[in-house]
Amino acid sequence: MLPLVETDEQWDAVVPDEAVMRRGADDLCARLGLTGLPLTRYEAGTQPVYAVGDAHVLKLFPAASAEDGVTEARVLAHIEGRLPVPTPEVRSTGAYENGWHYILMSRLPGEDLAVAWPGIPRAEQDRIVTEAGACLAALHALDPTPLDGVVGPGDWGAFVGEQRAGAVQRQREHGLAEGWLEQIPAFLHSVEPTAGPERVLLHTEFMRQHLVVDPRTRALTGLLDFEPAMIGDPAYDFVAVGLFVTRADPRLMNRFAEAYGRVFAPRTVTAYTLLHVYSDLPWYLRELPAPPEATFDSLAEAWFAAG
Repeated sequence: MLPLVETDEQWDAVVPDEAVMRRGADDLCARLGLTGLPLTRYEAGTQPVYAVGDAHVLKLFPAASAEDGVTEARVLAHIEGRLPVPTPEVRSTGAYENGWHYILMSRLPGEDLAVAWPGIPRAEQDRIVTEAGACLAALHALDPTPLDGVVGPGDWGAFVGEQRAGAVQRQREHGLAEGWLEQIPAFLHSVEPTAGPERVLLHTEFMRQHLVVDPRTRALTGLLDFEPAMIGDPAYDFVAVGLFVTRADPRLMNRFAEAYGRVFAPRTVTAYTLLHVYSDLPWYLRELPAPPEATFDSLAEAWFAAG
């Protein structure tokens, strides 16, 4: 029911087309014994994702990203019931047609924390950030060994080296100003973020948009979206924390770090910001308060330091 999607052109033609996607989602739900339940597509997210009634979520991965579906299913099974915040339970997963992969998972109650955040009083924002810090600490405390060979990269040092080699060009393609671009090589050379043998299971996008909160109690009710999970340096996860959870607020970063139980050097997190697979520094500079000076040392203190 769904056509093969292996290229960017095929993706652009198929994935946004709800008439095409809905036929496949309806067919797959019928095969899974969920005929007749309301099917509603979520607007956000890279992959097509549907709420199936009140209890289920169906996530679809075309051939171009089918491995991400395998990763997410394995990670969700590995962490189920082991974090202080709920995560989706895998109900069914496997191959569909034409290279598509699917995960049917439980639907977590609550609303997107990024949407709810402006209406939450400051004291409760502080508590939520504390809960989030404890959640990430628990994730990083899990033994990632059972996921070797499923969750990459196999060689963290090699991954960092590849990201370093392409760092300037990636930011240039995003439109970063030349004054920032010319600082990147020397800054990355001065930090050397690959030091140390510690490797943990990384969410890689630990952000308000992937946390779910109860609109009444304002307690965290879920952590979502493990398709980009990796095994690597725990400081890498603090990129998304600083950019999307604490959002350059030193007070919130201090609360998060206290709950997490550890502080990472702001310069290290800044280096990983440039090395992150989804890095877009011009966008971050538009979204967050500008650092006092147009240097990476100033940016590190402004965005990632605890107050």
